[in-house]
Amino acid sequence: MARARDAIPDRPRGKDLRSLRPVLAFLRPYRRQMIYAAIGLVIAASSVLLLGQGLRAVIDHGLAAADPRGLDQMLLALLVLVSVLAAATYNRFYWVSWIGERVSADLRRAVFNHLLTLEPSFFEVTRTGEVVSRLTNDTALLEVVIGSSISLAVRNLLLLVGSFVMLLATSARLTTLVLLCIPLVVAPILILGRRVRTHARATQDRVAGLAVSIDETLHEVRTVQAWGHEPVDRLAFGTQVEDVFATALRRIRLRATLVGLVMLLSFAAVGVILWIGGHDVLAGRISAGDLSAFVFYAVLMAGAVGAVSEVIGDLQRAAGASERLGELLATRPGLSVPIDPERLPDPPQGRLEFTGVRFAYPSRPEELALARFTLRVERGERVALVGPSGAGKSTVFQLLLRFHDPQTGVIRVDGVPIPRADPRQIRERFALVPQDPVIFATSVIENVRYGRPQASAAQVREACAAAQAMEFIERLPQGLDTFLGERGVRLSGGERQRIAIARALLADRPILLLDEATSALDAASEVHVQRALEALARGRTSLVIAHRLATVQRADRIIVLERGRIVGEGTHDTLMREGGLYAELATLQFLSPAGAGGAGDATSAGTAANGLA
Repeated sequence: MARARDAIPDRPRGKDLRSLRPVLAFLRPYRRQMIYAAIGLVIAASSVLLLGQGLRAVIDHGLAAADPRGLDQMLLALLVLVSVLAAATYNRFYWVSWIGERVSADLRRAVFNHLLTLEPSFFEVTRTGEVVSRLTNDTALLEVVIGSSISLAVRNLLLLVGSFVMLLATSARLTTLVLLCIPLVVAPILILGRRVRTHARATQDRVAGLAVSIDETLHEVRTVQAWGHEPVDRLAFGTQVEDVFATALRRIRLRATLVGLVMLLSFAAVGVILWIGGHDVLAGRISAGDLSAFVFYAVLMAGAVGAVSEVIGDLQRAAGASERLGELLATRPGLSVPIDPERLPDPPQGRLEFTGVRFAYPSRPEELALARFTLRVERGERVALVGPSGAGKSTVFQLLLRFHDPQTGVIRVDGVPIPRADPRQIRERFALVPQDPVIFATSVIENVRYGRPQASAAQVREACAAAQAMEFIERLPQGLDTFLGERGVRLSGGERQRIAIARALLADRPILLLDEATSALDAASEVHVQRALEALARGRTSLVIAHRLATVQRADRIIVLERGRIVGEGTHDTLMREGGLYAELATLQFLSPAGAGGAGDATSAGTAANGLA
């Protein structure tokens, strides 16, 4: 099976409808509903076949016999038969559509739930828009096929077989002519059907590429407009749209040719049969009713063949969609989860330990992010990580959260090696506040209690007050219930940061991972938030990526990183006396005019000089 780090392939490997098998497995829980639909389908198909016999009776026993009473009785019987057909069709349509919607919902849930088990490295090498397209467009296509096309295929196959039996019973001579015409109808299906599937898959791939472009451009619309890139993006998107249209047009042309050719050949055959059968009626070999019934069944059979040919096109498209979804479901997480995980101690101790850790990102295997990294953090200790960009500070956080596993070495949380524990239990020990906070497209209250969904409104309000966020939340139109827009677009950078801090305060977890949580705050707000963070950090372990002098001065220990290695360790005063990389970086950023106040932005002159950003 595919591994997450390999991402999903761009093209399918299957060539036939067997690709539908994994998706059809989702039908198994709904056998009862399938039986209801099958009953309706069989009754409806049987009623259609009986219409031919009713037509023969109307002509032979009503019109040809010049019997008004017999004609009335035959027409009344036809009305009853049509009523049964309508009721059976309703039953079939309802249950088949129900199954299609239900299976589509189950499939979407299964794929989404599976995606949440894949580590972030999978999404580093896989375009999100492609995944979204598979989760939406492909499942919608399968919904149509399961909720309509398969039912139509079975219905028309029944009509095909039933019509043939009735043809044979009516006139063996004319049925022989029908059999001679069948290869003429089936040949185009076999020849053109495979080409239709190829073009259908190409269309789906291009639509997925279109979704990727839309997702990327709209998410970064401010960058697009700030750089005046709209004309280029319009041109590129227009080219993609036309490419999708051209690919779809080739598929439509082939499919239209297939359906039209089948219908032409089918009804041409019916014309020939009608000509020969008409002469048989004139010669007295069959009755007018028999010929009418035979033509009815021949037309029914031709229509069934044409419908089956069209459904085959839908099934071929569905096979491509099923294959694409199957590729996602077959992608396995690159991180192994123990069958019987070792439990972390309760209550939490808040101890962290790295021993001889060596790690390189899968996308850059030749470049070590951490090399021979060994670090022990005791309970309640505050440790600051400093170093130039790319030194490995963020990598430490990612390994602790088990977004990746190191190639060598051991990482322990509260004495338990991370690979032996349940990843979810490991992550529940950490409260993360990134420098670039993540705000979801929902309300303030839902964003704040993201890490503690059961928290009450009063607890959320208390956390927001401690994070100095209530002063701007109260100015929002609906207060805590205000919708913040996609990625928190309705908030400023400092406001988003305070929401993230409130989220960490409310989560109340034993280990804090802070990527300079106050970097986007103004000086007045920072004082209050630092007090809140001090109260939160009391008795808890804190690991801080430091960008400011105020942060490192409050740390119990400073770890200096360079190219994934620890090159210095100690307090601020000790490291300044020793000189070296820390003293150089501190001089450039911490003690420069832009950063000396401790409240300056992390993008000061020191950052430009490869400071502690």
